[in-house]
Amino acid sequence: MSQERSVDNDWTGPAAVEAAGGVVLRGSADAPEVLVVHRVRYDDWSLPKGKLDPGEAHEVAAVREVEEETGVRAEVQDEISQVVYEVVDGWKRVRWFVMEHRDGDPSDRAADREVDVARWVDARQAPQLLTYPADVELLTEALAHRSTGGDR
Repeated sequence: MSQERSVDNDWTGPAAVEAAGGVVLRGSADAPEVLVVHRVRYDDWSLPKGKLDPGEAHEVAAVREVEEETGVRAEVQDEISQVVYEVVDGWKRVRWFVMEHRDGDPSDRAADREVDVARWVDARQAPQLLTYPADVELLTEALAHRSTGGDR
């Protein structure tokens, strides 16, 4: 069960933009890795996410966006959070899922105009790389969720 939280706001109404993303993990509990992307437009390091296609379910969008941005196929384990923040068009709501790596490697993916680098990083060192504190919080939630088998 996910919780909704706002980043620097109290908005709880409908969102103009619906998106989904994945905190994709692999490796053992002692040495987990997380999949991160570098976005050209923003020159930032973040977690893979993107807008829903018309009629698309959030879980489906999360899987699709992860694969499009990273070349990695991942399986949704659970929804962990919803983040709402203001964008140019109004409010954006991103539903976040903890996911497990199934297949594919980001090094096999060619850079494109949105994401020029996708790579695995040690989850313990990712907070120093990730640009946004909200992404660090999501990673912390995903690791806790994984270590407890979803019981929080």
